[in-house]
Amino acid sequence: MSTTSNSLASAWTTSPVGRVAAPLREQVVTALREAIWDFRLEPGQRLVERELVEQLNVSRTTVREALRELTSEGLIKVVPQKGAVVAAPTPDEARDLYEVRAALESLVVRRFVEKAPRSQVYALEAAAERFAEVASQESVDPRQVLAARRHFTDVLMEGAGSEVLRQLVESVQAKVRVLQLKGMSTSHAEVIQELRAIVAAVRDRDADTAAQVTARHIRRVAVNAVDSLKEIQAGT
Repeated sequence: MSTTSNSLASAWTTSPVGRVAAPLREQVVTALREAIWDFRLEPGQRLVERELVEQLNVSRTTVREALRELTSEGLIKVVPQKGAVVAAPTPDEARDLYEVRAALESLVVRRFVEKAPRSQVYALEAAAERFAEVASQESVDPRQVLAARRHFTDVLMEGAGSEVLRQLVESVQAKVRVLQLKGMSTSHAEVIQELRAIVAAVRDRDADTAAQVTARHIRRVAVNAVDSLKEIQAGT
């Protein structure tokens, strides 16, 4: 894999942020966050304040505030002699994060089984079939596949009805999302089967099986993500 470019402009092209209702800092945070999540800005990419100011057409103060917020989220880190760079967990950190995610989402599924009415079970089944439809297309857009997979989790979170679990899951997902696009398998058949198995267990109100399938699914995905991370780090 090629070495990450030191030039922000060559790595990421975007338009100046617009003067709309949302604060400029929030717009800059959103633009950078999405670029990192979509892997348009890869781990190790330097984020030079001057280049960001010119590219986004905002003040240096706005850029600094945005970088501080993204640093607190763990998406950016400050490296001596290099400044702000796009962060990524180490392979060991990624394994731990995915293990935490497996535990949390298994608990979410259990809460869904306990609390979700039949209408939300139908919504979960529809989300699984929507994922299957998107992932089975002849020309698959990885970002659409990820969006469909996130929708499945969103339905689970809604049915689980726990704001505490939602916040914890979102916090962990934000830290591993930088790996998801590169870590995706080219075949989604296993994911389709796993999501359908979760739905089947939920329909039967079998919380144990639903939780086990969820944990197994996330741990399998973790293997692909960690392997991808090792390749990325070997090439930088």
